[in-house]
Amino acid sequence: MDFIIKGNLCYSEGPECLMTLPGGYLVYAGGVCAGAYGELPQRYAGLPVTDYGDRLILPGFCDLHVHAPQFAYRGLGMDLELIDWLGRRAYPEESKYADLAYADRAYGLFADAMRKSVTTRLCCFATVHAPATLLLMEKLEAAGLMGYVGKVSMDRNAPEPLCECSAGKAAGDCEAWLAKASRRFTRVKPMVTPRFIPACSDALMKRLSALAREYDAPLQSHLSENPKEIKWVRELCPEAKSYADAYDRFGMLGPRTVMAHIVYPEEEEIPLLRDRGITMAHCPASNINLRSGIAPVRKLLTAGVKVGLGTDVAAGQTVDMLRAVTDAVQASKLYWRLTDRSAKALTLAEAFYLGTRGGGAFFGRVGSFEAGYELDAVVLDDSGLPHPQELSVGERVERALYLSGDCKVVEKYVAGKPILNRTDTAGNGA
Repeated sequence: MDFIIKGNLCYSEGPECLMTLPGGYLVYAGGVCAGAYGELPQRYAGLPVTDYGDRLILPGFCDLHVHAPQFAYRGLGMDLELIDWLGRRAYPEESKYADLAYADRAYGLFADAMRKSVTTRLCCFATVHAPATLLLMEKLEAAGLMGYVGKVSMDRNAPEPLCECSAGKAAGDCEAWLAKASRRFTRVKPMVTPRFIPACSDALMKRLSALAREYDAPLQSHLSENPKEIKWVRELCPEAKSYADAYDRFGMLGPRTVMAHIVYPEEEEIPLLRDRGITMAHCPASNINLRSGIAPVRKLLTAGVKVGLGTDVAAGQTVDMLRAVTDAVQASKLYWRLTDRSAKALTLAEAFYLGTRGGGAFFGRVGSFEAGYELDAVVLDDSGLPHPQELSVGERVERALYLSGDCKVVEKYVAGKPILNRTDTAGNGA
């Protein structure tokens, strides 16, 4: 059914083009967004209108990198670096998902938090456990979200409960899960997910790459997050020219690949990532919390690499994508100040674009209110941010991004479908 929502609209038409429409009309017609208007065109005059008054209406945000099983311990273990953090926090928690009763409780909390957040699309890591991963997909689909979920694959350098006994067994389990998930879900689809090269043998990487092609599935993993990790990959893959080349040798870099982090790209890696068309999931909070570093986002953008944002819970402490936007700006300022004065810091408009339209491009025509885009929208109540002066819609959006904990999501639309009750006004942070 076609409809209109009315409120203070803000969306991107380009990296530096932040559009605002006070009291604007957002039209959903023919199964897609039919545009945003300051004055409603006569041809839509007969459509039902939901008027959100003085509230802000933004495109849905796209979280390109989040670990669902880690949601249970977000905010813990932040004094550790990546490899130690994996061993002491991530792997022990993920081992619990062999128990479906535990997975049901934990994934229920995650799915509910994502439903109430500003995120409408996501690329999500699960664990090595296929039954629990199917359960997670069920919960996210029931919550009304869209995106991809990956059953993690690992057959080396992992604790016994999580280390699949052989490449053949790991690939077989992944294929069985892919077959079930591909048939079973419509809004949440499977994504091939080698955790990272240190945890996957060459034999497993070859099999997973073949499965991604066979099932026409996208692929996600981690790339150049931490200096110790990079050194480890060099030792494991001495024949590779670089960390990115190690993935490329298995045919894993392409337009349907998301690589998280890329904090330390080597010069020869950048054109490879650009030419293969991969999307970088920039996770500034995670990179800071685990002392990994500051990703050179401006350098990658300038080179033509596609970039979106990720929360990377639980290395990132919250699923709040509004926070991810401002974290990206702040991290880029530090990179400019401390590392490279030629790397201009991100503007807020650019970071907003990365969190919506930029990351949304991985899912298709997603992340904007331009005509022909899928209608993903978040209605924000920013009345918890009182102010004595008159503010423009753009200024209110800026404050909502930086002070997100005092805003509330009152409704959310995913591909034109509202997914919150009108009385469900839980905060967007978690």
